[in-house]
Amino acid sequence: MGMRPGWVGGLVEESFFVGCAAHENRKKNEKNIFCLGCCASICPHCAPAHRHHPLIQVRRYVYNDVVRLDDLERLIDCSFVQPYTINSAKVIFLKQRPQSRPFKGSGNVCLTCDRILQEPFHFCCLSCKLDHVMTQGGGDLSNILYVPPPDLGSGGFPRFENLRVDGGDDDPGQVTPNSILEDYTAGSASGGSSGGGGVPRKKKSGGFFPQIVLSLGNRRKGAPHRAPLA
Repeated sequence: MGMRPGWVGGLVEESFFVGCAAHENRKKNEKNIFCLGCCASICPHCAPAHRHHPLIQVRRYVYNDVVRLDDLERLIDCSFVQPYTINSAKVIFLKQRPQSRPFKGSGNVCLTCDRILQEPFHFCCLSCKLDHVMTQGGGDLSNILYVPPPDLGSGGFPRFENLRVDGGDDDPGQVTPNSILEDYTAGSASGGSSGGGGVPRKKKSGGFFPQIVLSLGNRRKGAPHRAPLA
């Protein structure tokens, strides 16, 4: 697959949650912000210098980069990308996640990487949708991009004042491993358009696929039961 053009390519190709070389001696210097104007990842200490640029915050879940759906769907058509609920916020993954083994059963799978998905979604992450649209559209993403970056400033897009430099246990820049991650099931995908026409459904042979709900952490074991005394 060729390079994804513009800011959207930078968003899915940049490295996040690595130390910022410009602020290597500062605390909380991980790059968890993406500047759409510069097409670069930056840390919270860099953000004041980008305060006139449109910014989007990237979050982390189990070593994977996620972005809130509410933030991203202002910029690009996210329909048919499977969202998840983390700490009561809907997010989508930016990149493909490693799979231990290819899925060989029956059911609905990602059109790009064959990861198992719930109905009616076709893509496991933003990157997979971009690759599919570029393949089908000859490398053109303009039909799924809503607003070019220079016009975002007047559209109420979050800027530096909405991002937190200092955090704590509730720092929105980090999603802890004890969070609840579950598939977001809705009556339809986010939005009704698939961008660039209908997206063909890809399934393995067979039609039955049970609903998946992933719950990681916060599981309580039942109280132990003692045998009755003789």
